[in-house]
Parts: sequence; C-alpha cells; structure tokens
Amino acid sequence: MWKVEKNALIRTFEFKNFIEAFGFMAQVALLAEKANHHPWWCNSYNKVEIKLNTHDAGDVVTEKDHKLATQISKLVDK
Repeated sequence: MWKVEKNALIRTFEFKNFIEAFGFMAQVALLAEKANHHPWWCNSYNKVEIKLNTHDAGDVVTEKDHKLATQISKLVDK
C-alpha cells in the first residue's frame, strides 16, 4: 500500500530477485516517461522504494502522483 510521508507517496516493492526488480523498474520508467512525471526511487537487490510528489506544485502530493501510483500498482497488484 502507498502511504503519505513527508509530502510524498511512498511504497516499497519486493520481488523474488534483482532481475524481477529491475524489470519492474523498466516498466515504471516507461509509465513515468509517458506521464512526464519521474519518481525518486532506490533499488537494493530485490527491493524497490518509490517516492512520488510533484515538484512543480511545491513538492507536495497531487492528483498527478496518485494517477502514477495507481498505474504502478497495477503492474504488481493483480
């Protein structure tokens, strides 16, 4: 589940291994580029942490962040 923390939507995803985590990141990169809304993220082996907020709105959570979060969740929440 996404949580709001320090003016950002945050979620950590865990995968079986690094390859699955990296594949997920590639899919997220395509979604982010299409939306012209790029996340902060961190990857360590099988974990990917993503933080979303809108820089143009003063680094707060906006509808743009919620939309991208929903798209990202659809990649794994099946």
